[in-house]
Amino acid sequence: MKEGSLGAPTRHPIAWQDESFYDEEALDKEMRRVFDICHGCRRCFNLCDSFPQMFDMIDESENEEVEDLTAGDMKKVVDACTLCDMCFMVKCPYVPPHEFDLDFPHLMLRYRAVENRKGQTSFVDKQLAEIDRNAVIAGTVAGAANWASKKENEFTRGVLESVGGIDKRAHLPKFEDVPLTHKHPGSGPAPNASAPAFGTKAAIYATCYGNFNDQTSGKAALDVLAHNGVQTRVEYPMCCGMPKLENGDLPAVASTAEQVASHFSPIIDEGYDVVALTPSCALMMKFEWPLILPDNELVQKLAAATRDLSEYVVQLSKGEGLMPIEPMNASIGIHFACHSRAQNMGPKAMEMLKLIPDAKPAITERCSGHGGKWGIFKENFDTAVKVGRPAARALAKNDPDYMVSECPLAGPHLKQVIESGNQAKAPERIGHPIELLAKAYGF
Repeated sequence: MKEGSLGAPTRHPIAWQDESFYDEEALDKEMRRVFDICHGCRRCFNLCDSFPQMFDMIDESENEEVEDLTAGDMKKVVDACTLCDMCFMVKCPYVPPHEFDLDFPHLMLRYRAVENRKGQTSFVDKQLAEIDRNAVIAGTVAGAANWASKKENEFTRGVLESVGGIDKRAHLPKFEDVPLTHKHPGSGPAPNASAPAFGTKAAIYATCYGNFNDQTSGKAALDVLAHNGVQTRVEYPMCCGMPKLENGDLPAVASTAEQVASHFSPIIDEGYDVVALTPSCALMMKFEWPLILPDNELVQKLAAATRDLSEYVVQLSKGEGLMPIEPMNASIGIHFACHSRAQNMGPKAMEMLKLIPDAKPAITERCSGHGGKWGIFKENFDTAVKVGRPAARALAKNDPDYMVSECPLAGPHLKQVIESGNQAKAPERIGHPIELLAKAYGF
């Protein structure tokens, strides 16, 4: 028996198609086994609210043992998990190939899959996960939808809180009336024929957020890549299914993976890399889908061809080379988003912004606390702010000229946390790092 593991972390395929996966007695046994190991280790005490809740409940139980926990106690731990993957990726010494074989996030996912199969996923969670339907409806009445979702609109936000449980203080994204795919049908801007990377091709997976909500990073990516000679096209077959993964709806996620992989397969055959604008979506395509459908060749093919946006720009710089970048004498606070870290590719946003002459980027490796749709609910919002406060403090510590995050949900949330703390001046925007590279290029 070894304390810790020297092997690189690895993950098992998710056995969601096996009946044993949904065996509640076996699940309860595995939950208690893992909780017992976590309780003895406690390295993850400061990552999220799942672990403090678990530790406190065991410590305060009659015998101070995991066997004292009720099913309701364990559900509290599951409900507090945001599937950020940080315990698996950066903290846990007992992940495979260690013999303890811990994968805490996927255990939480298994619990939610059992709940989902039993019809116990809440109505609001299920409706919020229907991203494409919701975006199309909201986009047709974007003005009214954006008016109603403003925090300043106390009446509509109060109704939304009462009916849907969405905290009236939480930032909600705006909707565009025209999707990014409609603004760039067929292809992106003409590539610069004199650039070193001319001849390379990238299919931009717009992602639901980049297609329907905030298109700033998408426009910046298209401008930067075209200036560097990359032939681009904007694609959006459908949402990656992360909100449904959060619900444990694995059959729906598998169906999405099959459809999106089929869509991109002929595009990959034409020589395109697939570049995702949002790290959560890149994580799904590169890592989660292959574990959900390990035998699907098109899913594996898409995973191999997919790059995170920052990762792709850094790859270009090291391979073909980039066009000269104008100096930018500015300090930059970078939030290293959880789903960027979970891709196990290193801090690519940091590497990308270091390409700007005179720029002084500094990285913050803490969770924003938002957790997809988790952080907008009334029962979670205060915790989301609490978890995000250390990241916000670190990000604003030296009063940088700019603050950025690759996660489009983390950025506005951290801005809100900074504003609520009254300890630092909040920036006008915490956008994607690609926006600063575009600025340095003069876009």
